[in-house]
Amino acid sequence: MRKQTIAIMWFKRDLRIADNVALNAAIATGLPVLPLYIFEPDYWAHPTSSDRHWHFIRQCLIELHDALSALGQPLIIHIGNAEAIFKSLIETYDVTSLYAHEETGNHLTYQRDIAIQTLCEAHHIPFHEMAGNSVKRRMASRDGWAKARAIRLQSPTIAPPSHMMPIRDAYSDKLPPIDTPLILNKVGKAAQKGGRKAGLALLDSFLSYRARRYLPSISSPEFGPEFSSRLSPYLAWGSLSEKEVVHRLQNHLKHHNDSLQTFEKRAIKAVLTRLSWRGHFMQKLEDQPAIEFHAMHHFCDDLRKGPPNQNYLAAWQHGRTGYPIIDACMRCLAQTGWIPFRMRAMLVSFSSYHLWLDWRITAPHMARLFTDYEPGIHYSQFQMQSGVTGINTIRIYNPIKQSYDHDAKGRFIKRYVPELRSVPLDWLHEPHRMSDDMRQSYGLNDPDNDYPLPIIHNAPAIKSAKQKLAEARNQSGFKTISAQVYHKLGSRNRPPERRKSNRDNRPDKTQLELF
Repeated sequence: MRKQTIAIMWFKRDLRIADNVALNAAIATGLPVLPLYIFEPDYWAHPTSSDRHWHFIRQCLIELHDALSALGQPLIIHIGNAEAIFKSLIETYDVTSLYAHEETGNHLTYQRDIAIQTLCEAHHIPFHEMAGNSVKRRMASRDGWAKARAIRLQSPTIAPPSHMMPIRDAYSDKLPPIDTPLILNKVGKAAQKGGRKAGLALLDSFLSYRARRYLPSISSPEFGPEFSSRLSPYLAWGSLSEKEVVHRLQNHLKHHNDSLQTFEKRAIKAVLTRLSWRGHFMQKLEDQPAIEFHAMHHFCDDLRKGPPNQNYLAAWQHGRTGYPIIDACMRCLAQTGWIPFRMRAMLVSFSSYHLWLDWRITAPHMARLFTDYEPGIHYSQFQMQSGVTGINTIRIYNPIKQSYDHDAKGRFIKRYVPELRSVPLDWLHEPHRMSDDMRQSYGLNDPDNDYPLPIIHNAPAIKSAKQKLAEARNQSGFKTISAQVYHKLGSRNRPPERRKSNRDNRPDKTQLELF
């Protein structure tokens, strides 16, 4: 039988039919479109992948399948190596074109995309990779990025298609279960529900009432989960597009300007600013993919030499450092998949400076835990918070100060570190200051309820880190390389006179996953 002539739409981090330029372009060919999602075991064995991501993505895929089915062609699932799957599809169908969004991912997905491009060229099949966010591919200079982003995001959103021509006798694998053994890293399910409906509901609730407490709560480990926008996983996996969120926020400001309180307007504008910074950090990985493995400033590549202290690493990973706010944040992240930016930055700072662990060792662990893991933001921010970019001010978070400042009543600590629930507030932030008799009286030395003493002393650790960083930055030629890094990757969002003294260094607007 003659092969059916088709186009293929390859879904990756764009799990939606609304504002999906690649899907609409595929449908515009006038051919039956095969909407494809590939479950790649190699990807799910990667150190940064986890069942938490799959739990969220799987819910997105179920909604996507239903939406595509309503258009006339259900989602097609294939399990296996992407290159092998496309070879099989090319043998089965007369494939005229392949459509997908540009993906700024890790090295594994980058090499996969190159392999698919090579395969398509060998078979004379156009591979259309289309821009789906504010990242701009193949930029000659960073100078034009902000303008290009503004133009792209102010263009109209694309309405969902109304129908699709079905594929004849299309084969699909079954959607892998939540607990599929093909995913090697098991950290637990996502607390946030995946899918477009959940993302839109969060956006609605943010604009309706949660924005009122956004700014006072954004750094709070206790209130941040409720009053932050919480849109980051929906943007990371593409059930919402960046453009439609920007339009929705801007239109809300425009049409409700008279009824909004000043603090609500400020909150919405703050989220718009953070979206801009989100794109800025993703652009860094697009412009320099090697930052997944190498420091932006190559003088810092060997800053933390030698094998890591495995005791320090294990204590940090499991929330057993003896610093209550550090341990509470890590345990919260492990249980829920989300913590506010300041707490994320503090965890990275503590591992990088107090424990002197290499960011390339700690980054995969947190990537697995974050429901909203976005490679471009993740690696850019890990490097910035670890002091290896050469262009950012060094920020070393004092965990004791952060504990007093952001969990003054200790409710967050007591929720996630139950060993400390009986400890009075006067001692809660620094239980190591208690005498052995006091620790015994509160059960901290009991085998079933023990809480460790600090694995490292705060002040000497900070002093040591600063000395090591100073030695690295005082090397001959360091500033010359820093200027080169800034020229390629630095922000252009501020006037020139501010760039010189404050390059990329606004702490509340340079965030790991931003929401």
